[in-house]
Amino acid sequence: MRAVCTRLATTLVAVCLLLVAHVMSPPQRAAAAAPGYLMTHFIGEGSEGQQIYFSHSTDGLHWNDLNGGGMALRSTVGTRGVRDPSLVRSPDGSRYWIIATDLCIGCGQSWDDAQNNGSRNLVVWESTDLATWSAPRLLNVAGAISDGRNAWAPEAIWDPQSSSYVLYWATNATLNGVLKHRIYYARTTDFHSVTAPQLYIDRPGTQGIIDTQIVEVPAGTGDYRYVRASGDGQITLEGSDSVLGKWTTLGNLSGIGLTGSQVEGPMWMKFGDRGEWALYLDQYAAGRGYLPTLTSDPSGPGAFRLPPAGSYDLGGVKKRHGSILNLTAAEESRVQARWAATPAQRLQSANYPDRYVRHRNFGVRIDASVSPAQDAQFRLRPGLAGSGTVSFESVNYPGYYLRHAGQEVRLALNDGTAAFAQSATFRRVAGLADAAQASFQSYDAPDRYLRHYAFQLRLDPIADPTGRSDATFRVTG
Repeated sequence: MRAVCTRLATTLVAVCLLLVAHVMSPPQRAAAAAPGYLMTHFIGEGSEGQQIYFSHSTDGLHWNDLNGGGMALRSTVGTRGVRDPSLVRSPDGSRYWIIATDLCIGCGQSWDDAQNNGSRNLVVWESTDLATWSAPRLLNVAGAISDGRNAWAPEAIWDPQSSSYVLYWATNATLNGVLKHRIYYARTTDFHSVTAPQLYIDRPGTQGIIDTQIVEVPAGTGDYRYVRASGDGQITLEGSDSVLGKWTTLGNLSGIGLTGSQVEGPMWMKFGDRGEWALYLDQYAAGRGYLPTLTSDPSGPGAFRLPPAGSYDLGGVKKRHGSILNLTAAEESRVQARWAATPAQRLQSANYPDRYVRHRNFGVRIDASVSPAQDAQFRLRPGLAGSGTVSFESVNYPGYYLRHAGQEVRLALNDGTAAFAQSATFRRVAGLADAAQASFQSYDAPDRYLRHYAFQLRLDPIADPTGRSDATFRVTG
């Protein structure tokens, strides 16, 4: 009996301990989904289509347009248009660059102009968080190439052998009596200065090459550390064990029915949750934008396949020649918060209802019959400073906000400083002349409000009925 009681007591203690452990242990949560992907691209022709756009995917095959399908960055330098953007992350993840072709077809420049007397510059943006970007700047890469006539389709990859980026692009130039596009390269550490350009890829005879993109492949996958895909009449694959080493031709994608007469702009993506890659190709001949091809071995042309119809979705806007970045969880959070689909709205004057707040040459005023209409459209973002506040971001100059400097209100690029954030932040309150409408109180000068005076927008204290009417607006679509 004593032995039985002892066993019973032991069992009861064990049961109690299990119950306590169950109560005190935190509930088990499902594993978090792997971070997604960010694509940078342009969407078409014209001054609006040839700018920087962002899209996001959780699985690498189904894409959502960020920023409500609107542009994310606008070039204000060179030709004032950009194509073929490439998104580059530093090895330590502390800095990012977008490098793009300085080209705006149909904006005063034809294809013949662009090929034979185009910009020798690239356009560069820089960021520390993928959310706030510098003003664009020009980087001359082809000016030192003899008879160099343009600089197109830039890409960059970190080269551990030289502890620098290998920046490569296409230039139309005469070499050995043959005028055609070839790929040149230079080294850089900061995308401010570059080494003298060198010839990188040259195809035989008169065959030109414009688009090429390199992907690094993990050890144990295929025969080479690097694989590059190029548009040279085919979509040609080559392999190498170093970025600037000898490259071996592996084959092309004609076996799955895709040649350079149909597709261009190869864009690599590594799936984060499995040993598989997508090589996206721009269906330029049909005007349909990107199409994914899939493979488990980038160095094996025979391993590529087309996905089944309906198994991918490129979103609402056409996606053309760009690049894809595998995001970390922190990067993904910042990207989705910054480029949320906030609708475009206008501020209509209460006492001059035919006039709307608009920017013109970065000054701000109220006007009727605004053209282009986007000059009077803003996204009311969560305030750059404080909580429960708003900031006014331009629709056609993303990254530029209404901000005050003393009394003057201007449209200015967010420089990421606390001073800028405070001067570009406002509290939305009931309209001073009509509570059903809105007035906007300065965050860092709370005795002052946005108001128009002689049709110019400014920041003033409000002390009389005229001022209250001037400081009242209707927020409308």
